[in-house]
Amino acid sequence: MIVDLSERLADSPYVETVMHGHTASDGSTVRPAESHWHMVLVRVQGNVQMLAVGALPAAGIAAWGREAEILWIKFRLGVFMPHLPVRNFLAAETPLPGATSRSFWLKGSAWQFPAYENVETFIDRLVREEVLVCDPVVCAVLQDQPPAAAPRTVRHRFLQATGLTQGQIRQIERAQAAAARLRQGFSILDTVYELGYFDQPHLTRSLKQWVGCTPGQLQAESIQIAAA
Repeated sequence: MIVDLSERLADSPYVETVMHGHTASDGSTVRPAESHWHMVLVRVQGNVQMLAVGALPAAGIAAWGREAEILWIKFRLGVFMPHLPVRNFLAAETPLPGATSRSFWLKGSAWQFPAYENVETFIDRLVREEVLVCDPVVCAVLQDQPPAAAPRTVRHRFLQATGLTQGQIRQIERAQAAAARLRQGFSILDTVYELGYFDQPHLTRSLKQWVGCTPGQLQAESIQIAAA
């Protein structure tokens, strides 16, 4: 169980959202696929660890321990570290070595652990030191702008910057949109039509692969929320 969970949009073109929370007990839950990578700071009983968490190309199980404080920095698609491409830690948590009790090593330098309130300052420093960059080709394609590169180059840039293909990202995002609609009370058939699925079995396969739930399970969540 996670308590005192806070989430906010980031005042940085490199970051999607910032989340902060505490765990009250051991637990696990189904976690959906995720096309974005994260930096995750975990504090447990005086120990601090910074992790680079890659994109998650399929739904799975997330588990956590008790009495942990966690900070999640979710990066925008196309943002990556050239010296540590996200494809190298796809579907994995890569610990970044500690330097002191208040800092960690990244690209040969010690960096102070960020806090929920100063993530933007931390990110600005990474950008200034060219540890963190944004691929303009990937960003343009995701905004439906004509790519200034050959298709083969675009495919390579997507894999380097996101760890995923453009098609995988689109499928994950569509499944997430479908899950959100079903949780809001939309019908299964309307969701199939609005999001361009072939039929209900196609929607079901997509949700089971990318979200880890069936349409019926998501509709049941909608009913429980409405009744609460």
